[in-house]
Amino acid sequence: MDILQINGLYKYYGDKAALQDVSFSVEEGSICGILGPNGAGKTTLLRIINSILAKDNGDVRVMGRPVSTETSRHLGYMPEERGLYDKMRVEDQIMYFGQLKGGDKHRIRKVMNEYLELFNMTDDRKRRIKELSKGNQQKVQIISTIVHEPELVIFDEPFSGFDPINGALLQNLISRLHDKGTTLLLSSHNMPAIEDMCSDIALINHGHLLVKDSIVNIKDSNKDQSLLLTTREPIDIDILKDSGKIESIEPIRSAGWRKGSAYRIMKADNAVNQDILDAVAIQGDIIHFEEALPSLSDIFIKYTTDQNPIAEPSAKENV
Repeated sequence: MDILQINGLYKYYGDKAALQDVSFSVEEGSICGILGPNGAGKTTLLRIINSILAKDNGDVRVMGRPVSTETSRHLGYMPEERGLYDKMRVEDQIMYFGQLKGGDKHRIRKVMNEYLELFNMTDDRKRRIKELSKGNQQKVQIISTIVHEPELVIFDEPFSGFDPINGALLQNLISRLHDKGTTLLLSSHNMPAIEDMCSDIALINHGHLLVKDSIVNIKDSNKDQSLLLTTREPIDIDILKDSGKIESIEPIRSAGWRKGSAYRIMKADNAVNQDILDAVAIQGDIIHFEEALPSLSDIFIKYTTDQNPIAEPSAKENV
């Protein structure tokens, strides 16, 4: 079942198109990454989903209902531009935002205590926001976003300002929410974190949706014929070339944690992986062998820089 459905979404700022015919859905209980360069339209999209901005055309539904102030109660939205009240105490701030979203006071307090403990902030609950470090203010913002236990959580650049330790705490929190069945949308430039946590991604550029699919499928569709090989001892490259199963082979630096001799191989068009393995195994022990799949950063760069520019509509009336 899809918790979020977007069909033919358009948004203009004056004559400038921020979103153009964007359509995709997000499955309930999934973690979806919303990716794109600065100015691609990501924040506009997230604000429309949360009923902060009005769409110009199209249909956006949360839990089967058109987005409204009512559906926004089922969402938790943390914008990139943080908004906390400096003079409020931590626990008062969190309670305020939780009740603003319609949460039960006693349940909010229980959930707040759980998350304060998770983020190692139990002793900070009576402190004022302005007395906290930026990292701890970020934690309060995150807790305030989810304390009413929304079905759909939207984080815009949640890793901003976090060191690796706090980044790991956030990833732990996201995993816990996912285990509870919460759906999450993560907009971030932290590609390793998105790649590690998300099941699928939606990539936007110039207001257009370029691709929406699982990371597994996107990587598979963008791979080439190259393989990564590590052997215990160096192999005779000429012998491997004579097998007729490879297009090219070059030595590369081995991963620092893996001993041996490493190579990048480009398969011949008629070869399968087992052919390469058989040809290498004749020469010695194979330590590691895998298809060279592109990273999420590689895919991001390919879709946002290598493709031809997308034509803009000539006039707003064309919507």
